[in-house]
Amino acid sequence: MAPLLDLNNILAPALAGRGIDPARLLAGGDLHRRFEEAWGAVEARRVAGDLGFLDLPHARETSRSVAELAESFGQWFEDVVILGIGGSGLGAVALREALLGVAWNERDDESRSYFPRLHVLDNPDPRTVDGLLSRIDLRKALFVVISKSGSTAETMAQYLVARERVAKVVEADSLRGHFLFVTDPEHGALRKLAEEEDIPTLAVPANVGGRFSILSPVGLFPAAICGIDIEALLDGAAAMEAACREADPSRNPAGALATALHTADTELGHSIHVLMAYADRLRAFTLWFQQLWAESLGKVKGDGNVGPTPLPAVGATDQHAQVQLFMEGPRDKVVVFLAVDPPEEDLVIPDVHPDVDALRYLAGHSLGELLTAERRATTEALRRGGRPSVTIELGQADARTLGGLIMLFELATVYAGALYGVDPLDQPGVELGKRLTYGLMGRPGFEATSFPDLDDRWRM
Repeated sequence: MAPLLDLNNILAPALAGRGIDPARLLAGGDLHRRFEEAWGAVEARRVAGDLGFLDLPHARETSRSVAELAESFGQWFEDVVILGIGGSGLGAVALREALLGVAWNERDDESRSYFPRLHVLDNPDPRTVDGLLSRIDLRKALFVVISKSGSTAETMAQYLVARERVAKVVEADSLRGHFLFVTDPEHGALRKLAEEEDIPTLAVPANVGGRFSILSPVGLFPAAICGIDIEALLDGAAAMEAACREADPSRNPAGALATALHTADTELGHSIHVLMAYADRLRAFTLWFQQLWAESLGKVKGDGNVGPTPLPAVGATDQHAQVQLFMEGPRDKVVVFLAVDPPEEDLVIPDVHPDVDALRYLAGHSLGELLTAERRATTEALRRGGRPSVTIELGQADARTLGGLIMLFELATVYAGALYGVDPLDQPGVELGKRLTYGLMGRPGFEATSFPDLDDRWRM
C-alpha cells in the first residue's frame, strides 16, 4: 500500500481550537495560497534540474546496473562493509533494518538466503572500526566506499585503514576486487583512484546531494546486494512523486505535511518535530529523517535563524522515556507517528496466569495488537491534552511502501524549504567544521587551526 497521511489531529477541530483551521488549507485559504507559491518555487527548481532526487525513481537503467553488479559481487562475499557518513551511511542502515530486520547480521547463512551480512561504518571511532575489521574475514569482505566528493575525511580515513588491512591478507592483484567506489561521475579523488587502479564504481548523479541520495546507488547497492527488491522500492517512490504534483495542498500529501509542520512551527510555536515510529525496524529510518530535516531546514535567513528541530523516537519504548515531556512539557512539539500493521507472524500472548487479573486481560491478544493499542492511546492522550500530531499509516511497510515514505519526506523537505525561504539543498553551517578539521589534520590548502587561550580554572 501507499503511505496514508492523516492530518486530523493537527487541525483545530480535534484540538479544541489549538490547531490549524482546516479552511486555511482549502481553496481560498491563506495556507493554500502560501503552498501554491512554494510549489511553484519547487517546480522551477525541478525544471532547472536542481532536484535530481525526483528523477531517481525513473532511472531504471541505473537500477538494473546496480542489480547486476550486486548479483555478481553477492556471490563472492560474506560481509559487505559500507564506508560512508551522513546520507552515505544512514540510508543503507534505514533500508537494511526496515526491510531485512534489525538482526539481519546475526542470522545464519540459510536464514539470510546466503546473502551477505551488511555493516555500516559511519563514524571513525577506532574501537568500532578495529572491532569490525578484526572480527570479519577480510578475504571474503567487500568495502563500499561512498563519498561524492571523494574527500570526506571520515570516510577516506576508514578507506585507508581498510585498504591496508585487506592488502595484508590478499594477493596484490586481487586487492582491487575487494573495493567498490560510489562517487561523483567525473570528479574527485575516488574517481581518480578508480580510473588509475581499475576499481569498479557506481555514480551519484551530480544534482543529487548526500541526504537525498538514498534512492541512488548510495542506497540501492547496499539494498540490492542483500536481496531487497529495489524495483519495488523505486515503484513506491515513483507513485508518491506522481501523487505530489498538485499545487493544492489538500491533494498533495507531501505539500500537506510540509505546510502543516511549517505552520505548527512558525505560528503555533511547535518548533520540535518528533518522528515516532511504532516498529523497531523503523528506528534507523527516524535517524535518516533527522538528518534530512535538520541539515536541510536549519538555516540562517536575512532576518534570523529558522528551522525546526527534528527528534527521533520509537514506540512504545519512548512512551516511558519522552511522552511525559510531550504531554506536560513545553507546548513546542508536534509528533508524527509512523503506524505499522502487526505482522502476519505476530506473537499471541498466552494465558499463563489466569488467576492474576493484572495479567489475564492480555491473554489472547498479540504483541502487535498491544503495540498498535499503545500508539493509538498515545495519539489520543496527546489530542486530549491539546498536543498536535500527524499519523502516517504504512500497512506492512514493505519495499514499495518504504519507497513512497522516502519520497514523501524528501518532497516535504524541499516544500518546507520553500515555505521557510531557505535552500534545502545546501549545508553552509557544516562547512566551517570541515575546514577546521582539515586544518587540524594538516591538509594542504587549509590553514592550521588555532584556538583561543582558555581559563584553566574552568577545566574541572
